[in-house]
Amino acid sequence: MEGSIYADLHVHTTNSDGELVLDEIPAVATEADIAAVAVTDHDRIHPELDAPLVRIDGIDVIHGIELRVEVGTLSERIDLLGYGVTESPALCAELDRLQTDRKTRGARIIELVERKLGITLNMEVHEGIGRPHIAYAIDAHSETDLSYQDAFDELIGANGPCYVPREVPSFKRGVSLLSEACGVVSLAHPYRYNDPEAVLELATQLDAMEYCYPYSTSNTACCSDHDLRMVERHGLLITGGSDAHNKDLGQAGLTKAEYERLLDRGGFRV
Repeated sequence: MEGSIYADLHVHTTNSDGELVLDEIPAVATEADIAAVAVTDHDRIHPELDAPLVRIDGIDVIHGIELRVEVGTLSERIDLLGYGVTESPALCAELDRLQTDRKTRGARIIELVERKLGITLNMEVHEGIGRPHIAYAIDAHSETDLSYQDAFDELIGANGPCYVPREVPSFKRGVSLLSEACGVVSLAHPYRYNDPEAVLELATQLDAMEYCYPYSTSNTACCSDHDLRMVERHGLLITGGSDAHNKDLGQAGLTKAEYERLLDRGGFRV
């Protein structure tokens, strides 16, 4: 990973649980001195992006998606990143199902939190709702001193009393859906999982794996030399990004040369 960050390929917008609206991306990207951004909202494609890659005010914006999937051999779920989305009927149908499940799940988590804390959150259960929305509401509520992180740690995290699991597609199904609709399918943040070695083995069935992201054990989020050898051995691309849910872009990403290789492989240049 030599050279400066050119492309941040893991960014969330208000279409899911991020703070950015699409029109803000060019100015925020320019401020961060990056030239390309991938919008990778959770289980949603962005309704205002009508091509795999568009240029907005001089910034490349890749239409992407982050899809959570179930791996039968693991005790946890993982995330896949799809780049260069072109809508397919099968993917759209699955995303519609997931959004219905998100809303049902969100309503149930809110109900459990309100009962547990004896408060009313007064939240609208909207499209794209996720646990971060609920955590922010708990943090902002005048009758609780729980912070955003406390909300996850004590209530809505995976082992919390108010946690409700989602009904997500299998790894095989998720890969099939994204491969049909996207130019490149990548494994997201492998060292964020409990068993990264087992998860990294799954990357060999994909086009790429996320190499740099800002919350690994070293806090620099780069995989090991061993992982890079695996990437080379299997002919994988690397991807990288901030996983930004706020407006702080460019914390991790790809150099221009690495980004160009992804565009070439994905076949979705402007």
